[in-house]
Amino acid sequence: MSSTAIAPTPLAELVSQAIEEQPVWDMHTHLYPPTFGTPAGGSSGKADPQGLLLWGIDELLTYHYLVAEVYRCVPASKLPYADFWKMSKQEQADHIWRELFLERSPLSEACRGVLTTLEKLGLDPSDRDLAGYRSWFAEQDPSDYIDRVMEIANVSRITMTNAVFDPNERQRWLADPQVGSDPRFAPVLRFDNLLRDWAGAARLLSEWGYEVYEEQSDASLENARGFLRDWLDRTRGIYGAVSLPPSFRYGGADDNSTGSVALREVVLPVLAERGLPFAMMIGSQLQVNASLRDGGDTVGKSDVGSVLTLCRDFPDNRFFCTMLARENQHELMVAARKFGNLMIFGCWWFLNNPSLIDELTRMRMELLGPTFIPQHSDARVLDQLIYKWDHSRKLIATVLADKHADLAATGWKATEDEVRRDAKMLLHSNFEKFLAG
Repeated sequence: MSSTAIAPTPLAELVSQAIEEQPVWDMHTHLYPPTFGTPAGGSSGKADPQGLLLWGIDELLTYHYLVAEVYRCVPASKLPYADFWKMSKQEQADHIWRELFLERSPLSEACRGVLTTLEKLGLDPSDRDLAGYRSWFAEQDPSDYIDRVMEIANVSRITMTNAVFDPNERQRWLADPQVGSDPRFAPVLRFDNLLRDWAGAARLLSEWGYEVYEEQSDASLENARGFLRDWLDRTRGIYGAVSLPPSFRYGGADDNSTGSVALREVVLPVLAERGLPFAMMIGSQLQVNASLRDGGDTVGKSDVGSVLTLCRDFPDNRFFCTMLARENQHELMVAARKFGNLMIFGCWWFLNNPSLIDELTRMRMELLGPTFIPQHSDARVLDQLIYKWDHSRKLIATVLADKHADLAATGWKATEDEVRRDAKMLLHSNFEKFLAG
C-alpha cells in the first residue's frame, strides 16, 4: 500500500475502492446458520417449517416491509388481512410481485433492494421471471449459499440476535448446545422481556427453574442474574441486547420502576462482570396495526436523557445505541461526544433509506469523526445482506470522499493507507475494539 499523498483527481475513486474492498463485520442481524433450520429447504431438501434461517425470493418478497407497502396499493377493504395471511408463502409473494413490481414501478428502497439482490446474484431483473427465480433458488444448498451471499456482500462475519424468550429459538439452544457454533456467525443474547415485562419474565423464569418473582426481592434479583449468566454461558453471546419503546425512561438510582430495577440490578452488573457491552435499540412502538403482524410497528421519539444517565451512572459498562426516530439523531450524536462508553451504530429500520443514511452519516462524521459504526444490516432474510451493504457502502463512500476533499482543501493530503484505515474503522474495527473494551 502506498503512503504517497493522494492527488485530488483519484480521491473519490480511491475512497470508493477502499470502502468496497473492506470486509464488514455486520454487528446486528436476525440471521442464523443452517443449524437453526430453514423453511426453504433448498437443494438439501431438509425443510423445517419453523426454521429460523430465511432466504430466497419468496422470503424477500414477503418481508414485512413489502407486506406493509402492498397494503398501500391493495387496501384491506379489497383484500382483508385475514385472507392474506391464509395464503401460502408463494401466493403472498405472487401478490406482492404483481402489485409492487408489475402493476407499479418498484421505486421504494425495499423494492429496489430485491432487484439489486437478484442482479448481484447473476439473475436478470429485466426478465421479470418470478418462476425462473424460484427455480434458481431451489437449487441452492443453504450452507453454500450463505458463503456465496457473504462473498458478494463482502461480509466477514454475521452477528445474530438470539432471543432467549422466544420459545422456538430457546428450544433449539436447549436441544443442541452446539447450535450456535458456526464460525461465520457471532451470537448475541437478547432479553427484552426482562426490561419490558418483568412480571411476565418472572413467571417464565420461575417455570424454567429459577426462583424469580414479580416482587423484586434481593433473592429474585440474584436468581435473575443467575439466569442471565447461564444463558450468556450457553450462547457465548458477545454482547447483550434489547429493543425498547419510545416511552423507555431510566431516571437514575431512585427510579424504582420494575424495568429500571432490572436494568440497574440485573442486566448491567452481569454484563459488567463479563466485560460485555449492552446494546439498546430504542424507539419502536409495537403493533399499532396488529393485522400487519411484524409490519405493524411504528416509530416514536425517544428520550436521549435516559441514555446520558446510564452512561454517566455506569462508567464500567459500555453501551451500543441506535434510535429509530430521525428527530433523536442530533441529540444522540452530541451525547456520544460526552461519553466514551457510548457507541452509536447503524441506520435502523425506517432510517434505512438512502436520503437518511446520507444525512446521518454526514452529521455523525462532522460531530464524531470516524468514531462510530455507520451501518448494520438488520437483515431478517439472508439475501438482504447483498442489497443493504451494496446500497450503504456507496453512500458511506460518498460521504467519506466528500470529507477527505474538505480536508484536502485545507492542504491536508491523506495517504492511501489513511483512507483504507478509515474504511476499516468504520466497517470493522470500531465494532471490534468497542467489544474488546
